[in-house]
Amino acid sequence: MRRRRFFALGLGLAACAAGCATTSERTAGLLGPVNVVSGGEHWEAVAKALARTMRREGFPATGAAGLSSRATTVTVTGLQALASAQINGEPSLLQATTPLARITGEVEVVVVPPNSHFKDFDGFAARLLARPEETFLAGGPQGEADHVLFGLIAQGVGADTRMVDYTGYPGVDEAAAALLGGKAAAAAGRLSEWRRRLKDGRVRALAVSSAARVDGVEAPSLLESGVRVDFADWCAVVGPKDMSQERRAAAIRMCDELTGSPQWQAACRTGGWESIPLCGDDFRTWLGSEAERTGRVLRDLGLLDTPGTTCWGGCGNGH
Repeated sequence: MRRRRFFALGLGLAACAAGCATTSERTAGLLGPVNVVSGGEHWEAVAKALARTMRREGFPATGAAGLSSRATTVTVTGLQALASAQINGEPSLLQATTPLARITGEVEVVVVPPNSHFKDFDGFAARLLARPEETFLAGGPQGEADHVLFGLIAQGVGADTRMVDYTGYPGVDEAAAALLGGKAAAAAGRLSEWRRRLKDGRVRALAVSSAARVDGVEAPSLLESGVRVDFADWCAVVGPKDMSQERRAAAIRMCDELTGSPQWQAACRTGGWESIPLCGDDFRTWLGSEAERTGRVLRDLGLLDTPGTTCWGGCGNGH
């Protein structure tokens, strides 16, 4: 299955002119009604947008349960579920589902208070390398994307990842309060959730997690800063574990068509998501490598094989 990344709208229109309606009808017939469900609150907006795009592209999609046996159920899930399964010793997405396609990602940003003595990312990296246990960090709940990102950064700068002092909070408001209240030296989170504070000057960006700089953000990428990390809080579509090969192939074709459509590109812009589609066997291979990378950093952070270290409810104290 070929890779797609950042397709121009004109290409999507050309594909439709070449007969995508016929392909949609044939694929829809193999799948039957498509029941799109969210694997959790974190992915509800993406799941709803995907279902809307399916319907506009000619697929009989619904978000309702209790469909006939002809229905195909697909689940929208992502990095949070991958990490949670590893921490809790549950079957991985590779084991428990049929991976179909990666569809979106959200860029993360590392921020500090406007008056922070860290003038740039290099200053922060030097402090993290020298005194990781005294460089207090904040973000979302432990083991989720923000925590994983700080673990990857610690690995990237050569710091002792086991000594990273991270406090997880249930949401960006609590993390921001801790940062601006002096309880943390730096925080990480989805750029979409920090943009308003960045625009208002209440926080300052040190780096973004994407491979390249982000328009409108005055900060380098981690790669530009010398840290070999290209990271996103990604989202994917998976099918049930017992999905037949015929339905899997049809579902992959559907995902490939949808993620190249102008409607999906517009939905991503509206939702503030980066379109990073990867389908079929390419996605399955990538997911395996992502699971390995995530597992390594969670182990270095002390979240694997260490009972009692999770904080999925966002206790606010990092324990």
